[in-house]
Amino acid sequence: MTQIQDINDYQVIIVDDEPHIGIVLQQLFKLENIRALATTDPQSISSHITANWPGIVISDVNMPLLDGLSLLQQLKQQDSDLPVVLLTGFGDIAMAVDALKKGAYDFIEKPFNNEHILDVTKRALDKRSLTLENRKLKRELESHIAPGPRILGNSPSVMKMRHLIDQVLDTPADIMIEGETGAGKELVARYLHDHSYRNKANFVAINCGAIPENLIESELFGAESGAFTGIDKRRIGKFEYANGGTLLLDEIESTPMALQVKLLRVLEDRKVERLGSNTPIDLDIRVIAATKLNLQQLCEEGKFRQDLLYRLNLVTIVIPPLRDRREDIPLLFLHFARIASARYHKALIALNTSQTMVLTAHDWPGNVRELRNLAERYVLLGAEAAFAGNLESNTTIHTSMSLQQRVEFFERMLIEEALSHNKGSIKLTMEQLELPRKTLYDKMRKFDLDRKQFIEN
Repeated sequence: MTQIQDINDYQVIIVDDEPHIGIVLQQLFKLENIRALATTDPQSISSHITANWPGIVISDVNMPLLDGLSLLQQLKQQDSDLPVVLLTGFGDIAMAVDALKKGAYDFIEKPFNNEHILDVTKRALDKRSLTLENRKLKRELESHIAPGPRILGNSPSVMKMRHLIDQVLDTPADIMIEGETGAGKELVARYLHDHSYRNKANFVAINCGAIPENLIESELFGAESGAFTGIDKRRIGKFEYANGGTLLLDEIESTPMALQVKLLRVLEDRKVERLGSNTPIDLDIRVIAATKLNLQQLCEEGKFRQDLLYRLNLVTIVIPPLRDRREDIPLLFLHFARIASARYHKALIALNTSQTMVLTAHDWPGNVRELRNLAERYVLLGAEAAFAGNLESNTTIHTSMSLQQRVEFFERMLIEEALSHNKGSIKLTMEQLELPRKTLYDKMRKFDLDRKQFIEN
């Protein structure tokens, strides 16, 4: 009996208690470049097949461990659209009708005609491919119309960051976000809030560097009427207003040292007191701190408290700068340009190859914010105005990429794009790029690409 290990390596699973049937079908499919696995154990199948498995099942009906109709019902419970083809050596019209009613894709009698079973298999695989593509389009549509921010990008660094974010969405841990100016720190914070169980409560953002030192304490903790000059009524602080939800402390490095002591106490006790009050208010809150600087270095310089840093960086999310994920630039530009097109009621004209090369070669010191501004100018004023000036002239001078590096960069970008479009399918990627299997595998190994990164779970 063949053991199933990576189900996604196969397009057809053959289940038959007669081993020679599986061997014959495997050889038949191999001649047609259809990857197939045969097993005599029907009980091992359903636990391995996922909703996005890009294949079909061919199963015998009469098997001692589990009959084909029962296996069909199990598989249909997991994925009602999965094509299952049934085989039987006993001609029974009533059984065939019953199987089709229960969702079988087709019913083939033994001994089968090779051309017929190939035709049925190819049609079933086409149906499966169409089903998965429709599901993907539906998910993409839902993600585009769903409220709240989205983190776009298929580069390894962004995929790794998204994985970490998804792991901590509903944990009570406070979070530190590190990233350069314009990298999207507030967007990540909003994503953490909007996709967590706290999304029914408030998301409150405060820029610690934009508030005068004499006011920031009352802004954060609140104040009772008469607590100090100018306060003639109770003020609700940001901690209290964000209770039940999320508080983002942007530019946390700007907080005065004296305030850092009080912040640490609030974070430790999960209680806050308004200025001028002795009554503690219990907090159920997630605190997200964001910084563009190296806080550890600031600690060593005596400009930031080490104990506060320890308390805040239980989980640290590092947003990669745009120059380190150049393969995401065309996708992000298109996203921002589509938004601008809808907002300003302007037609969106696709970028040409040279414009795309300019975008991907630029270093983007302003990161995603700079790219978004360029996309808006592109839609509003046109390509000539958008690409004029520093962007285009500095690109060819500033880039350190040799010709070979540029070729490899765009080659990698095209392969990643194809793998992403085909959900990690090697066969479909081969066909799209018109590459032999060995060549594709060699290039994936060269660029350290793993097909599993592109499989949607």
